[in-house]
Amino acid sequence: MSAREAARATETAQEAVNEVRLVGRVSQAPEERVLPSGDVVWTFRVVVPRPPGAGRTTVDALECAAWTARARRSVASWRPDDVVEVCGAIRRRFFRSGAGAASRVEVEMTSGRVIRRAASG
Repeated sequence: MSAREAARATETAQEAVNEVRLVGRVSQAPEERVLPSGDVVWTFRVVVPRPPGAGRTTVDALECAAWTARARRSVASWRPDDVVEVCGAIRRRFFRSGAGAASRVEVEMTSGRVIRRAASG
């Protein structure tokens, strides 16, 4: 690798960022799944409003996954309509399904917290 290529690779690595911060509403109860590998993941969806004037679609519903023990503990207590903050990164995960190989794009949560609990009643 030439010095120029090395400098460009270092520059690109310093510019590359995959950070996500969502603040929105949990749309349904988070679900715990045990994968065939034995790994445990909690999945959930966060609904985030778009700014006014962003077109006909007024919200984005984003799939999220909590893989680490700390993240899973946080998500386990979340309820529908809780307003939460989720921090993490966009990931494309590949897996096998009944129809063959498949992939999914989701936010891999590294940390999260409840901002406001849903009204009970």
